[in-house]
Amino acid sequence: MSTVGERLVEGLAARGVKVVFGIPGVHTVELYRGLSGSPIRHVTARHEQGCGFMADGYARISGQPGVALVITGPGLTNTLTAMAQAREDSVPVLVISGVNRRDSLGHGLGLLHELPDQAAMVRALCPTRQLTEATDLGATLDWAFGLLTSGRPGPVHIEIPTDVMTMPCPDLAAPAPVAQRPAPGLGDLRQAATMLDAASKVVILAGGGCKSHEAALRALADKLDAPVIQTVNARGLLHRHPLCVAASPCTAAAHALLLTADQVLSIGTEFGPTEYDMYGRGDFPDLSDQIRIDISAEQLARRPAAVRLLGDAGATMAALLPLVTQHSADGAGRAMAATTAAWAELGDFNPAYPGMLAMVEAIRSALPRAILVGDSTQPIYAANLFYSHDRPGGYFNAATGYGALGFGPGAAVGAALAAPGTRVVCLIGDGGLQFSPGELRTAVDEKLPITFVVWNNAAFGEIADALRGANTEVIGCHPSPLRLEPFAAACDLPFTRVPQDPEVLHWALTQPSDGPRLIEVRVDR
Repeated sequence: MSTVGERLVEGLAARGVKVVFGIPGVHTVELYRGLSGSPIRHVTARHEQGCGFMADGYARISGQPGVALVITGPGLTNTLTAMAQAREDSVPVLVISGVNRRDSLGHGLGLLHELPDQAAMVRALCPTRQLTEATDLGATLDWAFGLLTSGRPGPVHIEIPTDVMTMPCPDLAAPAPVAQRPAPGLGDLRQAATMLDAASKVVILAGGGCKSHEAALRALADKLDAPVIQTVNARGLLHRHPLCVAASPCTAAAHALLLTADQVLSIGTEFGPTEYDMYGRGDFPDLSDQIRIDISAEQLARRPAAVRLLGDAGATMAALLPLVTQHSADGAGRAMAATTAAWAELGDFNPAYPGMLAMVEAIRSALPRAILVGDSTQPIYAANLFYSHDRPGGYFNAATGYGALGFGPGAAVGAALAAPGTRVVCLIGDGGLQFSPGELRTAVDEKLPITFVVWNNAAFGEIADALRGANTEVIGCHPSPLRLEPFAAACDLPFTRVPQDPEVLHWALTQPSDGPRLIEVRVDR
């Protein structure tokens, strides 16, 4: 009879898992037994945090849960940062870890990789369950995938004691049907439609819940003649559409647009301060009369709204569409959107931001419909304020929400595996690269078409600017950067160095390349 470890892999494959990201260890040997001969591809990261970021990037692009397989103790604690990032950005990531044998737990015996209470540590962050009996494996997987695929997604953790991994395990039952997502009632939908029809200036706030529903969002915006302000996690939607407002909701231009509206419709956004008040101004407009759509009842309860529609963003928009009447087609909404999308205030945030944004625009123009994965680096901060990407769901980064440095390389690996053959660009600073340099080697091993663009200003530039802005001595912001040409050679990566010039970067990006490569942007300080 197969063991729990072998059946686990079978259960993952039965639920559509095609890739797992992991680093094997003595506490997961039995879990790896089942991978031999399995249709599931194993990708080896260089650090367990990278496993989590890879699973995150894979989930964002594939729309399916990303899966990480790590050892107990340091393997799991290394993964916690990535799990926290997934939680803040509502990304479905399943982390499966080992834990020491059942009779040792909580006794402080000094076993290898021992923690006082591993499950309690994880429980503060996300749902977790320990598998204690072989016969519970199928139900545990159903529980995890139920959480990952219904309601607001996020990380989920399963831990398996080493003595349970080797237990004989009977055949697993077929996976449980996917849980039905919540849907708003017809009465609430009609109330929302009445309010929208009574308004002459509707503005839509689109968050990450919309990113897989471009057609529904476009149809609703067109019918309402409503400008669509996008959060970072919604960027890539409605590119070049005249109602697209690819500007952060924290900008003055977006605030002005919201103040002119007589009805705001917010869809799939949690109103986090890193999206709506990134620079601590405290001047976001009062939207207590808004209509709000969200899949999470908890999120809906956190902010005032005149009407709350609990449901999946795409399905709710589709249900609302036939209930609203066609608004004026005189172009008023388009004119409002065009005014708001101007770059005029970008330099007010940082005088260097317009030049940085031009570099991000060069990436899009050189590699149309590429996936752009960002780390916490200044060009990404600039783009998060004003940037329109040309691929739905194809622009994401860790510079909002949890804000983990080193996110980019691993997430880019996961994204590339989720979209085979698609060019992926990872834009990362020299400081962020030193958090996770090893994951570039994973890209080499997997022969992935990722271009790593390293913004090298030999500094934690944004933090140095913040210290200066606070009239504080700049301390600790200039760690020596990697010498990127020999580093690239050590990773077997083709290397190009360019100045901060959009035309030169465009040229470098358009040079033929089949696999991963590294481009250094040398920034004068």
